Amino acid sequence: MNRDDEKRIAAKMAKTLAMMCVRNTGLETLHAGIVPVTHAGDYSDVRVIDADGREIAWNDVSHLDDGQMRTLMKEIVNRLYTFNISIDDQEFRNRVDRWARIADRWDEPDEDIAFFQRLAAED
Repeated sequence: MNRDDEKRIAAKMAKTLAMMCVRNTGLETLHAGIVPVTHAGDYSDVRVIDADGREIAWNDVSHLDDGQMRTLMKEIVNRLYTFNISIDDQEFRNRVDRWARIADRWDEPDEDIAFFQRLAAED
C-alpha cells in the first residue's frame, strides 16, 4: 500500500471515529447554550462575572470543571473501547460503513505536528 492510500484510509478512519465516538457525547452539552457576542473576533472583549463578583476574561475562564472533563473523557474512552472490541461484528461494521459515508462529507484532516511536539516534550 502506498503512502497516499495510507493517508486516505487514515483520514476516513479518523473522521469516522470522531463522528461515532466523540460527537454526540457530553461535548454536545458543552456546546449547547448561548454563545457570547464578540466584536473583537477573538473573545478578548467578553467578560464573565462569577458568583463572587469576579470579572474574568472569557479567554481565561475554564469552560470545563474537573468533573465534566473526567466524565467527557470517560465517555469518549468507553466509546473508543466499544468501537475497537466490536469491529469484528458484521452488524456493527455495517453501521460503521453507514457513519463513514456521512463522515466523508467532513473536511479532510491535516497532520497535527504540534501533537508530535507535545508527546516529545512529555517524554
